[in-house]
Amino acid sequence: MSPDEIRACVARLDTRHVGEADKAWGELRHLGNAVVPYLLEEFRRAKRSELRVALVFHAIRFAQTSDDAISLGLEALKDRATLVRYRACGLLAYSLRRDALPELRGLLSHHDTRTVADAKAAIDAIENQNHHLFVDRDHSGRVKWDVAGDRE
Repeated sequence: MSPDEIRACVARLDTRHVGEADKAWGELRHLGNAVVPYLLEEFRRAKRSELRVALVFHAIRFAQTSDDAISLGLEALKDRATLVRYRACGLLAYSLRRDALPELRGLLSHHDTRTVADAKAAIDAIENQNHHLFVDRDHSGRVKWDVAGDRE
């Protein structure tokens, strides 16, 4: 795919029709890390929060291998939508990157209690180098977070 074709396909994620968005992602997923700069580019101009949520969600699988995914996650932490911030915390938790900790700690005084809880969970996951702790917030060991086919 050419860069313009990739951009056009990423733009097709901006739909209220789940089937259309799934079809567009199906055409993009094989690009691997190469799609992430386009997700970041689209995120920066996206108006609808649903699209921003989807863009961050699709970048999560690349958080351990793409600096652009980390950039997307860090930018999304500042989003006005709670669900976008949630996805950003998840992306950074999955990355396990300690350099994300200062930005996550900055959310500990956020006015939205859900965002504070999500930031705490992401910090816990990174500090313990265990992305499962983002969803296993009680450390029960019974909850696993399977990201993009990971089985660790």
